[in-house]
Amino acid sequence: MTQFEQSTLLQGLPDQFFARLTATVRKHLAQGHDIINLGQGNPDLPTPDFIVESLQQAASEPHFHQYSPFSGHLFLKEAVATFYKREYNVTIDPETEVAVLFGAKTGLVEISQCLLNPGDVALLPDPGYPDYTSGIALAQAQASLFPLLAENDFLPDYRSISKETAERAKLLFLNYPNNPTAGVATHDFFEETVRFASANNICVVHDLAYGAIGYDGVKPPSFLQAAGAKETGVEMYTLSKTYNMAGWRVGFAVGNASVIKSINLLQDHLYVSLFGAIQQAAATALLSDQNEVKELVARYEKRRDVFISGLRRIGLEVDAPKGSFFVWMPVPTGFTSESFADYLLKEAHLVVAPGNGFGQYGEGYVRIGLLAEEDRLEEAINRMAKLRFASIK
Repeated sequence: MTQFEQSTLLQGLPDQFFARLTATVRKHLAQGHDIINLGQGNPDLPTPDFIVESLQQAASEPHFHQYSPFSGHLFLKEAVATFYKREYNVTIDPETEVAVLFGAKTGLVEISQCLLNPGDVALLPDPGYPDYTSGIALAQAQASLFPLLAENDFLPDYRSISKETAERAKLLFLNYPNNPTAGVATHDFFEETVRFASANNICVVHDLAYGAIGYDGVKPPSFLQAAGAKETGVEMYTLSKTYNMAGWRVGFAVGNASVIKSINLLQDHLYVSLFGAIQQAAATALLSDQNEVKELVARYEKRRDVFISGLRRIGLEVDAPKGSFFVWMPVPTGFTSESFADYLLKEAHLVVAPGNGFGQYGEGYVRIGLLAEEDRLEEAINRMAKLRFASIK
């Protein structure tokens, strides 16, 4: 069979970190091991019944069997506006300030193609979600990384970004609660972000994937709650984590009308929007009383407490996350991120994500997902307790 050469654009794409991690898990499962997979960000619980029932009912509606409006149904955009007003007291124009996405990942890749030209600069967190770089590569633009450090609560220090880089940058990617560090943002930080972006004519892209998951009674803020945020950028939200709808591939972008217009224009050339029944189910989720979401967050918080107390019981002092469903754990003395992840997989059949897969400043950590029931998390602790390594300092 003739092997046709890939375009230089495809050859220039970064490695797909999560695809490689998934392949590793499959390999060890095929060998018959009892694998505890805490290495991915895939919610382990089912979508709530009322959302599934909404899809089932909508799927029987003939009008949803036709093409959806290219930019999505207005009823979903109106539900998004209602959601933002109720959850964050932010007013959104459903017709001009909402773009329907095939999952937030799609929007996070598309926005670079919407706003960047070859050679332009985007500011990225390190460590950070690897797929931010995919869109930048497709736009043939450049990434300039800024570190997220424990001593700064994993928030960027904008003073560390040179004046020249700030003036060249067109996009700034942020993500709080943060993947992978589990860091959380404050209203003051988002106000500072607006000032920095406005001064340098930078579009902020805030990835609010874990926006519903905050602990100890503290609700993570939205970037759009900051004064001037809608003039400065957009926020992307996925239903994957809030409603356990990862496989449904539905999300949205909200905020600056000119950016929303650009996203819709690009998507006009790529898609004919989501299946209408999925849009109806998404609207049902957003307009619900959110009791299921509250129960989900309480469940994650209980898992967090069980896991963190277990780590401390075996001599590993790790900070409890304040948001997201991740634990960002320093590796014990004598290990790198990858060697510790490999050690846990080989000796304990426990999968974690090596921190260096998220960037240079992820070295020295592993990311652990609280995506298993409490008994499995206890089992993970018991397996780790049998291993030989020094305590984390």
